[in-house]
Amino acid sequence: MPTYLYTAKTSDNKTVTDSHEASSELDLARLLKDEGLFLISVNQTDDDQQKKRSWLDFANSLRGVPLIEKILFSQHLAVMINAGLPITRALDALAAQTKNGRFSKIITQINNDIKRGTPLADAIAKYPKVFPGLFVNMVKVGEASGNLEKVLQILTQQMRKEHDLLSAVRGAMVYPAVIISAMFGIGTLMMIMVVPKLTQIFKETKAELPFTTKIVIAISDFLSAHWAIAIIGLLMLIMLISFILKTKGGKIYLDWLILHLPVFSDLSRKINSARIARTLGSLIESGVPIIRGLQIVSGTLSNFFFYESLQVAAQEIQKGGSLAQIFKNYPQLYPAMVMQMIEVGEETGTLGGTLSHLADFYEEDVNAATKSLTSIIEPILMIVIGTIVGFFAVSMIQPLYTIMQEI
Repeated sequence: MPTYLYTAKTSDNKTVTDSHEASSELDLARLLKDEGLFLISVNQTDDDQQKKRSWLDFANSLRGVPLIEKILFSQHLAVMINAGLPITRALDALAAQTKNGRFSKIITQINNDIKRGTPLADAIAKYPKVFPGLFVNMVKVGEASGNLEKVLQILTQQMRKEHDLLSAVRGAMVYPAVIISAMFGIGTLMMIMVVPKLTQIFKETKAELPFTTKIVIAISDFLSAHWAIAIIGLLMLIMLISFILKTKGGKIYLDWLILHLPVFSDLSRKINSARIARTLGSLIESGVPIIRGLQIVSGTLSNFFFYESLQVAAQEIQKGGSLAQIFKNYPQLYPAMVMQMIEVGEETGTLGGTLSHLADFYEEDVNAATKSLTSIIEPILMIVIGTIVGFFAVSMIQPLYTIMQEI
């Protein structure tokens, strides 16, 4: 008998999501009606359908869990808890709904732990790559206060804001990435297909070649004769750079470079300020002490210098310091407005709400900055491309012009 995943309404208009065995959708509707439920939507999850999804689930299991999946998880779990659905039944439904095979298995394992008496926070803490410290600690606060639904809603909002922020930054990087990739591909084709034909003309005329032309011809000859070695060398270079950037020293240098590059330095400061304000504000509003909140937030940041500043702030506040005064020691990291708003929040006792407003401001600022980023990068790319094309043109056309004059 097939199993159906359904959504239904109760007589008092509450939404119920669960699974049930039935011979058909009509039979399922009849069974639910007998229980006082009115069927809204239904999806069959029988063995045939599972087989069709097996390859998709396998592919998804090889990847991580996308942020959007975690957003939907916290949002739907909050809705189901608000509707009065037991958390174990809610997790059963979420495990069946998610399209990510790996995440579905993790939710099932979490549910099994809860059925054995493990709190939700402890169950999700076993999967730090999926549920970071921020998520775990906020759920722990929600369970302790009996307000898990509200905490999940705050988490959903916080993750949505983070998703929008990351999407804006990634979108701004698409244009330069496409241009650079196209330039690299066209340049390689020119070196392999066009330059050798010109080189043959130079050899036949025995013309005296400028130094720049000899460089271009040498590169072309190497790529034409040893293209496999060139590809392997490029891959090894990428792997070496990737390895260096994963080391502590390489990571620190990259973070320092980003904070000192024109355009990107200001954008990095605003992005990190927005993330700190949004996350710390959510934690404080959920009841997490500020010292613990700073420690949790520091673990969510990718830039070493912002991470270090929050670690120092947590230690100094424990000694009685003020967050605004501590941040004033890092003018190269935090804009003046961040320190001013935090100072107001500390004086009025509304730091959580102030940080949320600050996050809204900088998120809007980052969105505006990323939209104009393309217009800033475009002329820089044009200069770089023009320089490369000009070098190539002068190197290859100058000898041809000399040959034509001799003729």
